[in-house]
Amino acid sequence: MSIAPIGPIGSVTGPTAISPTSGTAKSGGADFASALAGGLENLQGLQNKSDDLAVKAATGSLTDVHDYMIASTEASLATQLTTAVTNKAVAAFNEIMRMQA
Repeated sequence: MSIAPIGPIGSVTGPTAISPTSGTAKSGGADFASALAGGLENLQGLQNKSDDLAVKAATGSLTDVHDYMIASTEASLATQLTTAVTNKAVAAFNEIMRMQA
């Protein structure tokens, strides 16, 4: 059994110049709010899926336990991420309030 060699890595291109933009920066408030809302909806969906599979596992109607374990881990990670983002947002808010005082 022969193993084919890996081809060479292509050349790396140099940095490109940044072109200046004209006018003022766009307000990203609506995009940020929609991203947060979408993230929370995603979290709720993952938790609901995990809960449904947990009920199926407890009643014996779940055919593959791996599905429950994967859904449970996804929900746990999403919850941890949401908590971390919340903590960072609160810390940033507190820092801004300290600057104003």
